[in-house]
Amino acid sequence: MTLPDPHPAAPHEPAGVTAPHHQVAAPYQPADFATAQYPAPAPQRADGASASLLRAAIWVAIGALIAAAVVCVVWVLIGEQNGIIGRAFLTILLLVAFAGATILDAHLAPRRPAWFALASMGVWIATLLIGAVMIWMPERYTWGGFSRFIQFLLIVLILQLGLLHVRLYLKALQRYDTAFTRAVAIVTLVLVGTLAALLILPLMFGEYLDLPEIYWRVMVAVAILAAVGTALLPLVNALFAPKKPQAVAPYPVPYASVPSAPAVATASAPATPQPAIPAEPAPQELLPWPTYVDGATPLPMLPDGSPDWNAYYTGYPTPGAHVFVAPQQHTPSADPAAHPGYEGYPPPPPLPPRP
Repeated sequence: MTLPDPHPAAPHEPAGVTAPHHQVAAPYQPADFATAQYPAPAPQRADGASASLLRAAIWVAIGALIAAAVVCVVWVLIGEQNGIIGRAFLTILLLVAFAGATILDAHLAPRRPAWFALASMGVWIATLLIGAVMIWMPERYTWGGFSRFIQFLLIVLILQLGLLHVRLYLKALQRYDTAFTRAVAIVTLVLVGTLAALLILPLMFGEYLDLPEIYWRVMVAVAILAAVGTALLPLVNALFAPKKPQAVAPYPVPYASVPSAPAVATASAPATPQPAIPAEPAPQELLPWPTYVDGATPLPMLPDGSPDWNAYYTGYPTPGAHVFVAPQQHTPSADPAAHPGYEGYPPPPPLPPRP
């Protein structure tokens, strides 16, 4: 037993030929829509090691903040009573400034290289510890408070300049990275770090240290070597680094075409549909067509479409150039009959007829 055909053949169709089935639209698929017009999201830095190191640095900063606060509290409890209120106030300011700097560094970390974010956090931690020691260190002189404040500001300036030097120097190294430049960069960075330590030590413990003369000689020698290494890498880049491609000079702005008589459309010619012209970018502003000295007569046009500058200087157009005619200017007529009267007075009456 066979089942009947659910789509029997049409009456006008021969046997064995069935009517076409109705086509069913495909279900909606989100992938059918083009997504190329939407910009791809900006790739985020997926460096897990850098993110974990930065998170660890933030926790170290938090631990340093807590440790500095605990040390200051212990110093308050067991230390001398001389100037304890002022030192406590300076300690609070130092902790607040460190917290603000740490928050700022954490906010700017996604836009910076990972090593620079870690180095900046380490510099601020060192600044916190140095500031806490200088605040609670016993004063040897009565004017030591103000001098320590100035010395602390100089220490902060030295640390920040050293960090900026490292970042700019490594950028210069990336431009022309060879074995020689890499060795120079490593030696220079070590010298810069040593110089910073040599400068900070007398500023921090200058009241209690009697540094020998050889210390200052070594500091000057390290400063000279660091300056030479700092200047050497830019010189090597200027001589051997690949140059950036120069920008191509823009094309000269074309002249505007000389206006011509508008075309007259004939009534007998049927209007034919014009093909659609694709949209073009906005044209550049055209310069006016140059003229003779009178400012009205346009210069002839050479066959290549450029103005005939020889005609401007000689007064004669070049053979083969297209000569334009200046527009005619209507001058007032000199016929006295056109303007009756004299200097604005009405004309005299006509004479009476003679016999």
